[in-house]
Amino acid sequence: MSGTATGTPQRNEVTLAGRLPAAAEERTLPSGDVLVSFRVVVARPPARPAARGPAVDAIDCVAWSAPARRTVLGWAAGDAVEVTGALRRRFWRAGGGAASRTEVEVLKARRVAKAPP
Repeated sequence: MSGTATGTPQRNEVTLAGRLPAAAEERTLPSGDVLVSFRVVVARPPARPAARGPAVDAIDCVAWSAPARRTVLGWAAGDAVEVTGALRRRFWRAGGGAASRTEVEVLKARRVAKAPP
């Protein structure tokens, strides 16, 4: 763990376990960098009976490293997966201004189970 000058521990580590709703997509950015983007859908724990709202969270993820990209590109829609990484906010130029996205930058990825046939 790293810390600040005051010694307070800090950590940005995310682990998601869920399902892949669609196949991952590989893209080459204008900079020449290659990434693979995908979503992981995670079921929320059962809420109180009176509570309403989404039953799942769909979380954007991106794999930059070659090993993580290869792993993720081998997955299929419906696969149960687990990813570990860090929460990042990425900025880029778009149209007449700037855009941003918060996503999980994947460092480790594995398929837990293949999608049912």
